[in-house]
Amino acid sequence: MKQLTDIDNLAVSTIRLLSVDQVSKANSGHPGAPLGMAPAAHVVWRQMRFNPKNPTWINRDRFVLSNGHSVALLYSLLHLFGFDLTIEDLKQFRQVGSKTPGHPEYELPGVEVTTGPLGQGVSNAVGLAIAQANIAATYNKPGFELSNNFTYVFLGDGCLQEGVASEACSLAGHLQLGNLVAIYDDNRITIDGNTNVSFDEDVVKRFEAYGWEVLFVNNGDEDLQGIADALEQAKKSKDKPTLIKMTTTIGFGSLAAGSHSVHGAPLKADDVKQLKTKLGFNPDESFVVPQEVYDYYNKNTIQPGQQYEREWEELFAKYAEAYPNEAAEFKRRLEGKLPENWESKLPVYKPTDSAVASRKLSEIVIESIYNELPELIGGSADLTPSNLTRWSKAVDFQPPASGLGEFSGRYIRFGVREHGMGAIINGISAYGANFKAFGATFLNFVSYAAGAVRLAALSGHPVIWVATHDSIGLGEDGPTHQPIETLAHLRALPNMHVWRPADGNEVSAAYRVALNSKHTPSVISLSRQNLPQLEGSSIEKASKGGYVLQEVENADITIVATGSEVGICVDAAKVLANKNIKSRIVSLPDFHTFDRQSEEYRASVFPDGIPILSVEVLSTLGWSKYAHQSFGIDRFGVSGKGPEVYKFFNFTPEGIAEKAEKTITFYKGKTVESPLKKAF
Repeated sequence: MKQLTDIDNLAVSTIRLLSVDQVSKANSGHPGAPLGMAPAAHVVWRQMRFNPKNPTWINRDRFVLSNGHSVALLYSLLHLFGFDLTIEDLKQFRQVGSKTPGHPEYELPGVEVTTGPLGQGVSNAVGLAIAQANIAATYNKPGFELSNNFTYVFLGDGCLQEGVASEACSLAGHLQLGNLVAIYDDNRITIDGNTNVSFDEDVVKRFEAYGWEVLFVNNGDEDLQGIADALEQAKKSKDKPTLIKMTTTIGFGSLAAGSHSVHGAPLKADDVKQLKTKLGFNPDESFVVPQEVYDYYNKNTIQPGQQYEREWEELFAKYAEAYPNEAAEFKRRLEGKLPENWESKLPVYKPTDSAVASRKLSEIVIESIYNELPELIGGSADLTPSNLTRWSKAVDFQPPASGLGEFSGRYIRFGVREHGMGAIINGISAYGANFKAFGATFLNFVSYAAGAVRLAALSGHPVIWVATHDSIGLGEDGPTHQPIETLAHLRALPNMHVWRPADGNEVSAAYRVALNSKHTPSVISLSRQNLPQLEGSSIEKASKGGYVLQEVENADITIVATGSEVGICVDAAKVLANKNIKSRIVSLPDFHTFDRQSEEYRASVFPDGIPILSVEVLSTLGWSKYAHQSFGIDRFGVSGKGPEVYKFFNFTPEGIAEKAEKTITFYKGKTVESPLKKAF
């Protein structure tokens, strides 16, 4: 970065006051961190490469605000650096329907990931850095450096205290991600007060132990050149991520500087006035941007960024001539398209095929499609032999110097880090290039990653969770491992596919929908025990989320189930048939997909006039949407062999038949309307 001048100081003051004015106008927000971090924001953004008129350009530098409560700082930057965010938008900070919500949200151009829950953003940044390293190793050629962007992340003490950040930063050090630069706002303040009440560990030693380079800026409030020098040094580190420990004063320049009171409340009116006077601005004016600041950023950042993109486009055109196959593949990915006919690789099953555990069926799908989908990347939280997620010719994503793999590898060893894994795959997905990122663990331990799973749904990252050992069927590991409430929790999330397939065709359907999804994440819940291939199933039917597996005329009852229970319900129907009771069998592998089918179709699956019994060896919560009665488990499981545990809870053909008979008797002579019918 060129030698800093007075215009740099004016720009920093402008960032500070725009941030303060947003919070004051809304009478809500966090002014303290923006006042302290404005110098670093100016220095980092001043040298970043991006084009605000094309904010999705693939080789742009990424910026993540992990301490998302300080979002007024980010909105100030987006406005000043030419993104589609006006002064009027800044004035609507934290108002309903505005483009400037209280924490950064992914849908706003220029915001790379949704942050707010602390620790998520820096963990997302690790995913962004992994994605860049993979793209570079896959597509860069001698003389054609298509991918070389950096990921910059701001974080504070709160992020460093959250466990998810520890998980992700540990993995980032192991992976030697030299393209990742984190700026730690060491202002020694959290909501409860000074960090000495709860957080006095040696962060430097911790990150050095992770394998990071650690640099220092002792006066982050004013030493712009020191920040710039540290940043340039960080970018030279090719085999380590870098943490810049920057000491700042929260609320710098305000009367409450250094106090936790300035963290999450607007400055008082007289404080705002003295601050503006101190910085050389008119104390009676708000949302002021000197023209020379606009001009400075336009000349030194915006125009060069647009030129970088033009040069990149020229480079890509030459690359396409030299490497037409790689260029065509990369272009397809940038357009968000999957390869033509990839779905033809999905396995199809007949009822005569052998019974197979759905986790094994998932492995067969992955093995069948990995070579067709170069955008498929992911791994397991140290459960690869149980999750069965690694294809036979997989190369691990590892630093080449380690001898364990290559950055072009697409299988990630996440270690025992479920939450970190979830946040990292969100970051990989957010990078672009149509990455189809997946993470795997036992279904019960998806709960460890609840924060990241929720943000995937909120942000619209179409990541995939391969969640095996999906029920009491896992047996001997007992209640600690047997999920009961997990699917009810996941199904309660808006914008979330939650698949529990019953056979091979339904597993293929789950992957078909999940991989085609552009804005909805998926959890694919898979069994440890073998499941039969069912008469009446198909990929096409299951892709609707729910369908009639076995239809009969003048049915006495509809039995609806998911996963391993569908096959048992088929056998229960035979028990009932011996008593001249007619049963329709419905498989409902994904509520979310089914709910988006036409009203007419859904009514054909769950018609009026027939009582409906749901069967699932999990919590009954949520089944009232589809069933009049529910047979489930609303307590924790027991330890024992899987079949014996099923018998313990009476999930046998005879036990289900008994519940069906009781349901029929209860509703006999009553008007039965479909549970789908609602007032609104």
